[in-house]
Amino acid sequence: MNKVKISILYSWFVRTLTYFLPNHPLFMRFRGFMYSFMMKECGKNFQVSSTVIFNSLSGIRVGNNVYIAPNNIFIGTDISIEDNVILGPSSVYSGGNHQFDGHSFRNLPSKSFGPLILEKGSWVAANCTVTSGAVLPKYSILAAGAVLNKAMTEEKKVYGGIPANKIADVKAVIN
Repeated sequence: MNKVKISILYSWFVRTLTYFLPNHPLFMRFRGFMYSFMMKECGKNFQVSSTVIFNSLSGIRVGNNVYIAPNNIFIGTDISIEDNVILGPSSVYSGGNHQFDGHSFRNLPSKSFGPLILEKGSWVAANCTVTSGAVLPKYSILAAGAVLNKAMTEEKKVYGGIPANKIADVKAVIN
């Protein structure tokens, strides 16, 4: 078996083994630690909620201080999540896309349109879809319900809509 198939089985094993543990930071870090063994790279303080699904771990890179909320689904490989990223609940991250052969989308293997990258300090709100080739720039927000399907370039922006476009600036709050 190749590494992708083994990582699929391993991610199922970790999810099954740790599903009953509560979503407390201590247990979420333990879950992240367990997932890290099959990932391409994994930083410190990786927190994963119990209902997160990783289809494959082999091509996933995760930086330091990453939090993944409940019900997120990761499909495919070539996904990079940099330092200090927050992933809100119930989003889908797809490292590939189906191809059409003229009759069906099932007959051809999935195709990557480039790496999916969530850059340093970004935040993906709830119920988003992020596809292959998408980039969420540093310190940016993907608004709830948005679909990010291309590489954005401007940092410190709020992106929203279907497909996602720049809708506002991110402003620092100083207390």
